[in-house]
Amino acid sequence: MATRRNEFDQPVGSAVEGWSPRGLPPRSAIDGRYCRLEPLDMRHAADLYEAYSSAADGRDWTYLSTGPYAAFQDYRGWLEHAATLNDPLHHAIIDLGTGKAVGTLALMRIDRANGAIEVGHVAYSPRVKRTPAGTEAQFLLMRRAFDELGYRRYEWKCDSLNAASRAAALRYGFRFEGIFRQAVVYKGRSRDTAWFSILDSEWPAIKHGFEQWLDPRNFDASGVQRRKLADLIKR
Repeated sequence: MATRRNEFDQPVGSAVEGWSPRGLPPRSAIDGRYCRLEPLDMRHAADLYEAYSSAADGRDWTYLSTGPYAAFQDYRGWLEHAATLNDPLHHAIIDLGTGKAVGTLALMRIDRANGAIEVGHVAYSPRVKRTPAGTEAQFLLMRRAFDELGYRRYEWKCDSLNAASRAAALRYGFRFEGIFRQAVVYKGRSRDTAWFSILDSEWPAIKHGFEQWLDPRNFDASGVQRRKLADLIKR
């Protein structure tokens, strides 16, 4: 595609016709096949603390800005505040098989004017890790951002040393954009931040890959995937 130029013969970006600021994500549930996302509420506190407490140790909290929580009251205090926020807008992941909350994630850094939004505060308990529900939760928020609200850019950021988070971003179809050095101070240490994104032009192929992966026919009788999500997205 030829580069656009203005009246001064300077290269400029592609035109965005009829653009207007995007809406705020609504405080409403999103239903899926394996899970339901609900705006975080105090009623989720006991289930979530129990789910997180099923982990053998506190390593899942190393790269999060909060936790681990030694007592239920500590976690309840965090959740009570988090549930009131609109940015980040935290969601509880409800496992439809058990009806229990098993993890959380949030839409955040909501830039309505430019149509950019980030998924973050991803805190998965052992009960949702490596499950269809865990992957579907990501898909449901992407679908809300792109299909419902019309955002142009969907971001994922993490500590550059968090290998698991970086691998997850690539699995979900995000593209690596680079490292912001010394971007954050948290838990008494410095963080270089790895940036990833999905653009609205890339979303249709990624959406199709998710839909194929989440199809029950993609899993054998033991629940093992037949085809990998990353492979389906590439196709």
